[in-house]
Amino acid sequence: MKDEPRNRPGTVDMNSVPSFMHELQPLSMVYGGGGIFGIGYCVGVAHGLKAGGVPVSTAPALGTSAGSWAASAMALGCPPEHILGLEAPPIPNRKTNVLADIARELFGEATHPLVTVSAVTVRTRRRHILDGGRYPLADLVAASSAVPGLLPPHRIDGRLYVDGGMWSATSIDSAANSKSVIVVAPLAGPHMGPIGRGAGYLLGRELHGWHTRHRGRHISLIRPSRAIAKIAGVNPMNLFDAERGREVFPLAYEQGLKMAAEMREHVPA
Repeated sequence: MKDEPRNRPGTVDMNSVPSFMHELQPLSMVYGGGGIFGIGYCVGVAHGLKAGGVPVSTAPALGTSAGSWAASAMALGCPPEHILGLEAPPIPNRKTNVLADIARELFGEATHPLVTVSAVTVRTRRRHILDGGRYPLADLVAASSAVPGLLPPHRIDGRLYVDGGMWSATSIDSAANSKSVIVVAPLAGPHMGPIGRGAGYLLGRELHGWHTRHRGRHISLIRPSRAIAKIAGVNPMNLFDAERGREVFPLAYEQGLKMAAEMREHVPA
């Protein structure tokens, strides 16, 4: 990634990430944003990949917004029915700690060194990659998922954070250094309508940049099929419908299982 002035609004702060982010790994995961629908999609794909022999639970994982929930759940070994069964908060919602309280029902005060999440500071508008080995995962997912206007910012170490998707739906440029990367992008692709086309364009630029910096390595992109996108529908608020998050899981699982078979040449078992 091109070096940028540290005091420039909008730049990334990776000073606090664990050292393994810079050491070459066999595999890393990137889970993107997409509301509660995105949680169901990411968790479904991840469990399908795992069932197909891809070691997603032991790979470093970077999550953004919905993807931060998936990264945390997979690292901790949470059963899918537990995360899909969480009660969704009414939105818009101004209650302080509303997301953190829900996340603690699932994650407690657990930390995990393989998890990182992206979030954006309110004051500086800088994207930060936060270390799951340093902070409780419940706080990290609350910060990374705080959609401006819908959910309140979340405070960590005195800083207020909002949804990492305000910078990038995936933050591929900040993925752990690895021979192979799997990107699960719930919002990307033509089947997701205008949102998908916009997200797909930005994702394409990120993928091009990743390939330029990491020649000879492999990156796999998983995004919704037509049938999966149909569950989301065209109204952006559908992404926050818990029932759609549960409905998408089995189709996403099958997609992950299928992709696992196609990835065997590039992804370690």
